[in-house]
Parts: sequence; C-alpha cells; structure tokens
Amino acid sequence: MDCLFCAIVAGDIPSRQIYSDEHAIAFLDISPWHRGHSLVIPRRHVADLVDTPPALAEIAPAIQATSRLLLDRLGAEGLNMVANTGEAAGQEVFHFHVHLVPRYAGHTGMRNLVKPDPEAGSDLDGLQRLLTS
Repeated sequence: MDCLFCAIVAGDIPSRQIYSDEHAIAFLDISPWHRGHSLVIPRRHVADLVDTPPALAEIAPAIQATSRLLLDRLGAEGLNMVANTGEAAGQEVFHFHVHLVPRYAGHTGMRNLVKPDPEAGSDLDGLQRLLTS
C-alpha cells in the first residue's frame, strides 16, 4: 500500500513527531496554518473517520495529550480540531488524521481558519429538518 502516513509510522519517511503512544503518533504539519499545527494519526491504516473499524476513540487520548502539549508549551489561547473525510471535504491523505491547530490573539475565530461558503447558512432551518426527519 502506498500511504504517506503509514510510511511515517514505519519510520521510512521522517517527521517532526511530538507525541506517541501505542495507538497513535502526532507530528508537526509541514505546511502549517498556524504555529504548532500538528497531525494526530492512528498507527494502523484507517482511511478516514467513517472507515471500519473506527479509530477515533483509540486516538482520543493522543489528541487530548497533544492538545494540552500545544496549549501549554506554545502559549496558544485556543485550538481547533479538524478532521476531513473524503476528497470533497478536503482530505488529501487517505489515512485518518486529525489536525490540531493552535490559535493565538490577533488571528481568532473560524473566519481566520477557513473561508466559509456564503451560501452555507442560507437555509439552516431546512437543513435541520432534512437531517432530523
């Protein structure tokens, strides 16, 4: 299998690892959105958030530990956690991963993280009905 993140887990491709445990590793993103932007990945290959067997619960301790590390050590005032599932959502590496993005004063809020679709909120009531019916 040609998987960039599996190669990182195997040590075949170097990474700037900042946390590891028996189920996951965390490393700095090489194209960060903000200082300290990191990725947490399961050691086993899982394509995405909805692949089976699921991996989110097993990497949750690594996500929490890495988040605490980023907040404490970098002096970040907040943090965004992002997981893209599928190409349409922006997933580029098809090995499940969670982005942890430390946030700092002066660049706050979601608008400084992503550029929202102006039409996305045009019919929230209709969308809620669709999702809950």
